[in-house]
Order: sequence, then structure tokens, then C-alpha cells
Amino acid sequence: MAFFTVFGNPVAHSLSPQIHDAFAAQHGLGIRYLPSLTSAGQFRRAVSDFFYCGGAGANVTVPFKESAYELVTHLTTRAAKARAVNTLIPLGFGQLLGDNTDGIGLITDLRVNCHQQLNQRAVVLLGAGGAARGALYALLEQPVTSVTVVNRTLERAQQLVEDTQDSRVTACAFDALAIPTGALVINATSISLSDKSGTALLPIEASELAKATCAYDMMYGAKPTVFMQQAQNAEVNDVFDGLGMLVEQAAVAFKLWHDLERVNTQQVIEQLRSQLKG
Repeated sequence: MAFFTVFGNPVAHSLSPQIHDAFAAQHGLGIRYLPSLTSAGQFRRAVSDFFYCGGAGANVTVPFKESAYELVTHLTTRAAKARAVNTLIPLGFGQLLGDNTDGIGLITDLRVNCHQQLNQRAVVLLGAGGAARGALYALLEQPVTSVTVVNRTLERAQQLVEDTQDSRVTACAFDALAIPTGALVINATSISLSDKSGTALLPIEASELAKATCAYDMMYGAKPTVFMQQAQNAEVNDVFDGLGMLVEQAAVAFKLWHDLERVNTQQVIEQLRSQLKG
């Protein structure tokens, strides 16, 4: 039986074990996938011990994606651009390949599950952290017309724009944000994760947010996230959470580990959605 894990802190809430178990059941594969709680000081040792004991693959979630990037011996192109790793693939002899499947998971969810057109689309990306970086490089591989990176600290957004060296990307602070009509707005900030009260809002006027035709939150939950509620109140036509992204990025990792062409992600998304609604 092949062993897999997800490293994180916290990690008990992770849906990754259920997702990978569901994919394995589709293909009649016998796997064991368990969460691994670790710390910043123990992360490197935990990864080393897992693969030394025969681990076949691992996922990495917050707050260790940047640490995983520093740890691996080899990087895929997309992981190198994102400067973050969420998937570990053992190559033997102590070598590890680091990949980042978040960006492709986002694009697949937007295009396939949310039915969003990215061709000639203006995109507004909220946030300039690790999640935003992974999303940005994936978006720039699509025929979007522009991506505006918006952040409370303008310097961080400007640095991200500078790193891309792509003329389609610009940076601005929230107080200077002008959303293009018909834009896709993606929330890559942690507000929906960190605000347990559900009262905090991103500093965007409802009249400005209303110019968008789609609002997408990379977070998810049993109820609409804070950002989703903000978009709904602004009467944005299409509002989505990131559950589909979670499943789609997991599917890419699963196919890499097991050398498979496809898995049924829609089935798993529906299963988890039903479970979340309880």
C-alpha cells in the first residue's frame, strides 16, 4: 500500500485525505493518506523522515509552501515561478521534485466548473502573498487582457508585478482601485480564512465591485465566505468559492503520483459540497 500525507499547521481540518481517498476509489487503488501536523522548526525533518520511511508523495499546505520550495532538490517551471511548492514527488536517492498545482487548479475550476471565459478578460487579483503569486503566473498563461494586483501594502504588489516582467500586469492599492467593467475579481487574501466573525470586509466600495461580472474566493466553507457575501451584496452576477480549486489542484497531484490521465473531479466536488452543507 502506498503512503501519502499533507503537511500543515493546522492540518486536522484538511479535506485532502478525503479527496485523495475518493480519487483512489475511482481507480481501485489501495492508498493510505493521512495528515501530518508539524512546525516550522520540524518541517524539514518531518519531510525527510516521511520519505525515508517510504512515503510515495506529499502535499504541503499553509504555512509551509515557501519552506517546501527551499527544501526540494528539483522544481517544475510553475513551482519555480510561484516560489512555492504544494506537491512533493520523490525521485529516489534523497531527491525531491517540488511542484505547484494551485495555479492550474484555479484555472481549471474557473474554466470548467465555473464556466468563466478568460479570453480577452480583465482580471483583478486581490492580495500579493503566496496564493496570489501562484494564481498570477497561471493567469498569465491564459489570453487575459490585463491583471491588476491589489494589495493593502502597495510595495508588495509592485514587487510581484516587477517579478513577472509582463506588460499586462499592474499594481495598485485598494484606495486607488478602479475595476474594469466585466472583470473577473479573484480574492487571494486570507480575509475569509482569518475573519471568524464574518464582519470584516475588503476595502472596496460596493459600486466599484458591482462593475465585475464574476467574483471568486480562493477560500471555501459551509457558508458563503466574507468576500462572497460582499460580492453578493454588490449584486455581482456570478460568485464562487474555491472548493473546486481545492479538488482540481489535488487531481493534478494525484495524477502525477499515480501516472494517470484523468480522474472524476466533478463527482468529488459534489460529494464534498453536500458534506459541507451537512
